[in-house]
Amino acid sequence: MNLPEIEWVRVLDHGVRMLIAFALALPIAWNRERQDRGAGLRTFPLVAIASCGYMLTGMSVLDTTDAESRVIYGIITGIGFVGGGAILKSRGEVTGTATAASIWNTGAIGIAVAFGRLEIAIVLAAMNVVALQVGRIVKQRLGSEAND
Repeated sequence: MNLPEIEWVRVLDHGVRMLIAFALALPIAWNRERQDRGAGLRTFPLVAIASCGYMLTGMSVLDTTDAESRVIYGIITGIGFVGGGAILKSRGEVTGTATAASIWNTGAIGIAVAFGRLEIAIVLAAMNVVALQVGRIVKQRLGSEAND
């Protein structure tokens, strides 16, 4: 059995991309962790690097954009399922929707990083953090008791 030759430049490139995805997910993770949500410092970075890793793998073994789009579709669907687990309904109150949406967004960050679209990934991460922070403040000022 012949093992494939390791391309160390590619290992470094992919490692840097996954590290960037990890780093961009940290502010979102920190926000959710501080708000004492079920998903936090472990979940968000893992979603980002996993979606980045799946996309990098797909991009390296597939040869059509149609095939790559199916990988994206699978990532989006799978992360939607994970995010759905963050949504809880109890006594007529729904919680976890912002966490679920943030999980989904973190997957998009990982995909953007895999494609080398750092400008998209950075904007997604920044807007997610702003939405969580501003949304919390607005909800408090409006006197909303619903946790999100």
